[in-house]
Amino acid sequence: MDFISIILVVFVAFLAGMEGILDQFQFHQPIVACTLIGLATGNPTEGLMLGGSLQLIALGWMNIGAAVAPDAALASVAAAILVTYHGAGVSEGIALAIPLAIAGQVLTIFIRTLTVGIAHAADRKATEGSFRAVEFYHIGALMIQGLRIAIPAAIILAVSPVVVTDALNAIPEWLTGGLAVAGGMIVAVGYAMVINMMATAKLWLFFALGFALSAIGELNLIAMGIIGVVLALLYLQFAPEFNQGGGGGGNSSNGDPLDDILNDY
Repeated sequence: MDFISIILVVFVAFLAGMEGILDQFQFHQPIVACTLIGLATGNPTEGLMLGGSLQLIALGWMNIGAAVAPDAALASVAAAILVTYHGAGVSEGIALAIPLAIAGQVLTIFIRTLTVGIAHAADRKATEGSFRAVEFYHIGALMIQGLRIAIPAAIILAVSPVVVTDALNAIPEWLTGGLAVAGGMIVAVGYAMVINMMATAKLWLFFALGFALSAIGELNLIAMGIIGVVLALLYLQFAPEFNQGGGGGGNSSNGDPLDDILNDY
């Protein structure tokens, strides 16, 4: 891999670290980070396959209050480098992503603790009226989050592929197999968490309908997606809470901005 590719991989890792805090452009999501690293290393297929599998695992990971979820950014970047650069298999990358995510969780808690002092320094500068210093501390704290992923990525890139291959081969099959099974169980837990947050009495009908349609072998994921979008639009058009009576109800939204937008649409 040439120098430009290495720079691109480290840059993607840096963006993933910052996005783990910002959540603005979602570079820390496995499907994005792994695909970009796959493109940078010349192995987009392996990166996309790994990212799609890890995305299902990380589907239900989220920070709630003071609870910090496993670090999807470090798991995605490190596993993608091992697969697309060091030649590990996609299944091996998936198995290694789980302990990497736990290690990243410990690392991000340490970095968040460190940035508390930076936040207090920014508060002191704010009381002094130095807005430029506040911006400096803010950007500096964010860059530390980026380095949290970029530095481990650079270290993994610097390790000889032979050393990585020998280390992967030294992992017992029972361990990688167990991690793969655990990863599959985490996928189910992620789906359950998302469904639990979205579940309402009015939406269970579509949930059951999806299982029925999935049994039709001729329908691929694109067809299923189109059907889902059509059903969602029909629901928005005919549901009374979104379409006050179906017609002539555009002025009876009771001041709800969402209803106003939908009725105007």
